Amino acid sequence: MFQTQSGSGSGLTVLLLQMVAIGLVFYFLILRPSGQARKRHAQLLANLKKGDEIMTGGGIIGRVKDIKEVESEGAKEVRVTVETGTSTVIVERSRIVRIGGATAGGATAGGAPPA
Repeated sequence: MFQTQSGSGSGLTVLLLQMVAIGLVFYFLILRPSGQARKRHAQLLANLKKGDEIMTGGGIIGRVKDIKEVESEGAKEVRVTVETGTSTVIVERSRIVRIGGATAGGATAGGAPPA
C-alpha cells in the first residue's frame, strides 16, 4: 500500500521534470533567438540615415531621401521617404527589412556570411 503512494509521487516528479525540460527547449529554440533577432533589427533601424540603400518588407528597393517623425492617431511614427527609380515612396521605418548589405538576420544580401 505504501509502494503505490510513493509511486504516484514519483510519477508526479517525473511529469514535472518533463514539463520543465519542454519549457527550457521552447525558450532556447524559439523565444530567445526571436528576441535576439528583434534586438538586431531595432539596432539596424536605429542606425538608418539618409542615403542608405534599403529594402522594405514589400520588396521595394531604394535609397533613403528623408526620415521624419510624425504623430498619427495619437501615436508617434517614424516615416521614411524612399526614392526608387523615378518614384518616391513613404514607408514606416518598421517596414524596412534590409539596409545596404546587412539583413535583419545578420547575413549579406547574397545569403553568405559577411567576410
